[in-house]
Amino acid sequence: MLVSIDWLKDYVNTQNETAEELAEKVTRAGIEVDAVIDRSEGLKKLVIGYVEECGKHPEADKLSLCQVNVGEETLQIICGAPNIGQGQKVVVALPGARLPGGVKIKKAKLRGEVSNGMICSHQELGIEGKVVPKAYADGIYVLPEDAPIGADAIEYLNLNDHVLELGLTPNRADAMSMLGVAYEVGAILSEDVKLPEITYEEANETVESKLKLRVEAPEDNPLYIAKVVKNIEVKESPAWLQQRLMAAGVRPLNNVVDVTNFVLMEYGQPLHAFDYDDLKTGEIVVRRAKDGETITTLDDAERKLAPHNLVITNGQEPVALAGVMGGANSEVSTKTTTVVIESAYFAPASVRQTSKDQGLRSDASSRYEKGIDPNRVEPAAERAAQLLAELAGGEVLAGSVVVDSLDRTERTVAVSPDFINERLGMKIPFEDMIQILRRLKFETEAANNQLIINVPTRRQDIQIEEDVVEEIARLYGYDEIPATLPETESSPGGLTPYQEKRRLVRRYMESAGLLQAVTYSLTSEKSAQQFALNATETTKLLMPMSEERSVLRQSLIPHLLEAVTYNTARQNDSVALYETGSVFLKSDGELPEEQEHLAAAITGMWLNNSWQGEKKPVDFFVLKGIVEGLAAKLGSELTFQKGQLDGLHPGRTADILFNGERIGVIGQVHPSEQKQRDLKETYVLELNLHKLLVLEPAPLVFEPVSRFPSISRDIALVLGKDTQAATIESIIRNAGGRLLKDVTVFDVYEGKNMEPGKKSVAFSLTYFDPEKTLTDEEVAAAHDKVLKALAEAGAEQRS
Repeated sequence: MLVSIDWLKDYVNTQNETAEELAEKVTRAGIEVDAVIDRSEGLKKLVIGYVEECGKHPEADKLSLCQVNVGEETLQIICGAPNIGQGQKVVVALPGARLPGGVKIKKAKLRGEVSNGMICSHQELGIEGKVVPKAYADGIYVLPEDAPIGADAIEYLNLNDHVLELGLTPNRADAMSMLGVAYEVGAILSEDVKLPEITYEEANETVESKLKLRVEAPEDNPLYIAKVVKNIEVKESPAWLQQRLMAAGVRPLNNVVDVTNFVLMEYGQPLHAFDYDDLKTGEIVVRRAKDGETITTLDDAERKLAPHNLVITNGQEPVALAGVMGGANSEVSTKTTTVVIESAYFAPASVRQTSKDQGLRSDASSRYEKGIDPNRVEPAAERAAQLLAELAGGEVLAGSVVVDSLDRTERTVAVSPDFINERLGMKIPFEDMIQILRRLKFETEAANNQLIINVPTRRQDIQIEEDVVEEIARLYGYDEIPATLPETESSPGGLTPYQEKRRLVRRYMESAGLLQAVTYSLTSEKSAQQFALNATETTKLLMPMSEERSVLRQSLIPHLLEAVTYNTARQNDSVALYETGSVFLKSDGELPEEQEHLAAAITGMWLNNSWQGEKKPVDFFVLKGIVEGLAAKLGSELTFQKGQLDGLHPGRTADILFNGERIGVIGQVHPSEQKQRDLKETYVLELNLHKLLVLEPAPLVFEPVSRFPSISRDIALVLGKDTQAATIESIIRNAGGRLLKDVTVFDVYEGKNMEPGKKSVAFSLTYFDPEKTLTDEEVAAAHDKVLKALAEAGAEQRS
């Protein structure tokens, strides 16, 4: 909601407040002011000029040479606007003037002719193009004939104004109007609100002689008021009205439409003006649409209606979507001489449904949906009639045609002062509470230690005792509420062991060079079970926002791969991401089981020290090393075995085992999956982090550094191509006894001089005794046991 302070002053006294001070007070009272807009910012030395002569530039067909009277002198100004012409009143930026954006106007020579200033358009004055009248959208701003030559244009156009941009919450629909904001500001500043005085002369002819009204859906339209104004002249609105609408973010069109928009912004009551002659029947019938019925709305879109959509008709065909938008078949035009003013109360649910069905939101529908003040429906119609009489020369027919079954009873809320103070945790004097409620214009009586409050219909958000507490608290001042600590037994805060280990995991992953990602827990049906360690039945949302966010995920990998694709598409070729988060697996209960998982995805270069010529692309063993390092950090021992998972490369995938149980997977994304996601070689891992974090780590055991050396033996074994090195390593460790301290693979060979289906795997074995220096005989005895066990397993030593 945009609120012009200059316009606001018509209703409430704000003379003692600067725009910034008023914005601060409104924000502290509970309505956030997002911005304070100075409409004159950057404007300087602008006057009203009169174009005495206008001819073609001798050297440029698209430029005009103008002689402009600016009061004290006549200046030659060159103008390129297509709508410039002799006899116009225009806004002139004199030499030395400034325009928004830091533009400074100087004397200039264009194609050999001197230009002493600039004739301005709306946009050059800092007015947004979307609110500029269509007649001036592509040209200069032509002022009314009575604009005083030489006068300050900034003051004449009310540009020396400030606009407050309010960030309204849905419950404060009352502040979606100037009068609503005036009541709010009046309560804050302890000022009275002055309502518009509505007086006009009625014609002898009555409205009943020209118009009939029937409402066939009173539950959706309990109140409908129509007035008729004849002999109007549709023309451009006066400058003051145009400027107020533009300050409120509304584009001026013509005096009739501008009046309805002005009253909408003033009262918060949507109005609509029909061309009486285009109604053809002299009748208005409000009903629900017929099945298959259509209407062309003012935006020139043909819309198919549903039977529950409420429409305004002429008794034969729809002429408006009730509360949303008028129809093109009854639009006010320059030929219009008689208009019907509609002011009505439409049920919020009905308007919301129609707006949603048609994908069409308007200023009117947004107010109807939140609820309008039923006691402003009639005054708004009268105000529009008054303005049409003043600005369009119309004659208002006597009376109105009305259908009324609307309950306008004010809600009564009773609350005790003790209840208010208990909720706020402070002692607000009873007299202050009464004063605050009266500043809000709430009729209040005190009886039996209760405040009996009649809530005005404009404040439909006040329904229960707590709402009254909020009103008193915000106007008394949230800053006045004392700060207290809870009175209870307390213990010092801290992280649980589980939380500490989770943070340790995150620090380790980041120290390893990965960046943390946070992705959605909701995904599509297609991606929900992809890469899942333990796929179960999916959990679907009852009311999803979209198909892409309709199912709870069972793996973190799909969204991480989406993030990798997003980055590589933007020329970030080397990406390393990790995430800790929950997956959701169907269980026997109503709710799914949440498991905390760790996942990672890496692609591109792992090392790239170009000055040393050292490059290392990511591979399986980079990610495996990260997992092993994490296990060491957590004091856990993980093992790996060949694995398989849909979406991963069958020859480069391993299961991660913990105490013999599969808790994770690591591998390369399958080439076909990589191609589909537009990725190069990419590796991923996912493991059940919860399994690791819930275990108590084994106590640390410190051993003294031994004074005795170790002895190494290397063996090369010929194995079947499908034999896993981990299997052979396990045999070696079991046979090596207490002296065997370490086994590592340092070479794998396949190729020349190897039998088909065979490979050579070389192991380095380290023998060590912490209590003495080993002899060759002791090492040989232990090593022979290893060789014997390998021979029994079918492993041959390579000669």
